[in-house]
Amino acid sequence: MTQPQVLLLTPPLTQLNTPYPATAYLTGFLRSRQIPCEQADLGIEMVLRLFSRAGLTRVFDAIRRQRSDLPGEAQQMLALEQAYVTAVDPVIEFLQGRNPSLGPLLARPGVLPQGPRFAGRTGTASLSRGLSELDRAKQFATFFLEDLADLVQATVSPQFALSRYAEHIARSASSFDTIIDALSASPSLTDQFMLDALWSHVERIKPSLIGLTVPFPGNVYGAFRVAQAIKAHRPDIAVTLGGGYANTELRRVSDPRVFDYVDYITLDDGELPLLSLVEHLAGKRPRRQLCRTFYREKGQVVFADDASGLDFRMGETGCPTYSGLALDRYLSILDSINPMHRLWSEGHWNKLTVAHGCYWKQCTFCDVGLNYISRYEMTPTDRLIRQIEQLIAETGCRGFHFVDEAAPPAALKALALALLERGLTISWWGNIRFEEAFSPDLCRLLAASGCIAVTAGLEAASDRLLEKIKKGITVDQTALVAAAFKDAGILIHAYLMYGCPSETVQETVDSLERVRQLVAADLIQSAFWHRFTATAHSPIGLDPAAHGLRIVGPAFEGFAENDLLHRDRRSNTPEWVGEGLRRSMLNYLEGRGLTLDVRRWFDQPVPKPRVSAAWIRRLLKDRLVKDHPQAERRVVWLGGQPVCEPAGKRIRLILPAHASDRAITVTPQQAQWLNDLILQSTPRADRSHPYPLLREAGAAFPGPPKEFEQFLRSPAWKKVRATGLLLV
Repeated sequence: MTQPQVLLLTPPLTQLNTPYPATAYLTGFLRSRQIPCEQADLGIEMVLRLFSRAGLTRVFDAIRRQRSDLPGEAQQMLALEQAYVTAVDPVIEFLQGRNPSLGPLLARPGVLPQGPRFAGRTGTASLSRGLSELDRAKQFATFFLEDLADLVQATVSPQFALSRYAEHIARSASSFDTIIDALSASPSLTDQFMLDALWSHVERIKPSLIGLTVPFPGNVYGAFRVAQAIKAHRPDIAVTLGGGYANTELRRVSDPRVFDYVDYITLDDGELPLLSLVEHLAGKRPRRQLCRTFYREKGQVVFADDASGLDFRMGETGCPTYSGLALDRYLSILDSINPMHRLWSEGHWNKLTVAHGCYWKQCTFCDVGLNYISRYEMTPTDRLIRQIEQLIAETGCRGFHFVDEAAPPAALKALALALLERGLTISWWGNIRFEEAFSPDLCRLLAASGCIAVTAGLEAASDRLLEKIKKGITVDQTALVAAAFKDAGILIHAYLMYGCPSETVQETVDSLERVRQLVAADLIQSAFWHRFTATAHSPIGLDPAAHGLRIVGPAFEGFAENDLLHRDRRSNTPEWVGEGLRRSMLNYLEGRGLTLDVRRWFDQPVPKPRVSAAWIRRLLKDRLVKDHPQAERRVVWLGGQPVCEPAGKRIRLILPAHASDRAITVTPQQAQWLNDLILQSTPRADRSHPYPLLREAGAAFPGPPKEFEQFLRSPAWKKVRATGLLLV
């Protein structure tokens, strides 16, 4: 049999500004194995077909044919049909970055038709103050699309939203009946746009295997609608489904009806299962020897897992590629003026992984037993650098998002040094843990290498709860790490959680007070509160009684299983608590309400916070960083080469830095020692020796150990450190 032609698809809908990385990773892998593979993002293609002159004309025609009463907002927009149809193509061109000269025009109030999303928002202080003309144009263009998305959802395609597609259908879908019911309806207008995009790729590529990546519940409906169409019109094409949703929700799938739509469902990292599937379709591997794959046989669901197959190591998976994805067609929308939030919605980011899995893997709320968490392996630094260089050459983009579960400090340190040594300029961000290893100096090193932001889980801002969920951090530790990143100029987004097992309302209020102080001190720039959910594969979900919980549903009925309903025997978190937390954060992130008593955000009476109003101020005031002469820290110099000038019997050493030069006056021997140390500590491409340890530098200091200790406390040394000498 011939080698199968593979087509990997991302069904609607993930982000509008950049592709979800799964197909890029797998396409790069398969091509590295000389397997022909193409990829497409049906989500962005569907959106672009909708938000076009032709697409909106079909929307308005369909609305007029409806006999039901239209909402008042829809009637108003219908009356302005011509204005919307005329403006949509220029708006899309502007948000794609293809026509920036439209900015001054779109920024003018009244140029775009203003629907409900504009109402009450264009006059707020947060929008009118400090926004550049370009940002105001982006925001107005975003409101314009949001109004249209709301109209489409309210009239012709109830499942449509800008960042998800029929998400409610797949949430806690323990029975496949919910999916079947949704698919039994005729395809909506947006479904038709999606299927038009599908068939254009099928006709062009002529695949024998189509892979559907389903990372989130908001991709499930689109995936099965695509699979349904393929089975109806091209049953000769094999269809496989994988991705984050399958990995977490479909590990016990047993309903044979699922396989009326897809032929295979694969679990965990896709490289090995997909390769084994290609080998099977090429006649080189029996079906029973597939890897981590469900299929139907004689009316029953079968799971095949060839135990002899080992997952590919991080150095063996090839380089992700965006070939086939038109990066210039994605949309940079502006749904928030918060600088951290904007990273998720603006511009293309090349996606890479510093380390697979999580090096901590102890959190009781996390899927620590599943492959995507449990199998920890760092990508070799040289390999990561080659991937960065390859993606820059391919995409022309120097922005990188490292999509780790938790990037390890040691790996990020190695990456930062490698970037500096090669003189490779990129802008990057990624997910971390609030580890003490992220010292002020390490944060300065990461910033020098191009780090602009990090995301991290604080979860419950309560030491008692953090200990119970085995987070491995404290609130004070989090604040100090956040301060180190802030001092280095790196933005922070914190993931927060409420309603943890045994959490009281008092603890929730205390957590909010700590978060308020963190935001007020500018230690975190963005955050979001998630309600705790017991999941089927987490330690809490696997042994709920040990955590004081009782699982009350949903009953598993053969399809999805992940989010579990629970009762907490020791506490109860009312719904209104979550609304108060949400309301507070929306205001905090735009700089409002940071001096208000946190109790003001709740609709019901809550207890007074027990946290001192001076908690952050005292904690930061007591910070003390000393350079111990025997510290196992390596010296790295970020400045330029010093310039020596005579100053009597002493030497004036000018230390060049990126921002401003500093000068110190030392003895000739100390000047020579510092000059040598800086030379040995400067990142450069031809390095053949490790960076010197501080104790090694101390051994070479021109004087006895006592004098070296005194020098480390001197104003001259402090100036050297402030200029760019790091201990990491």
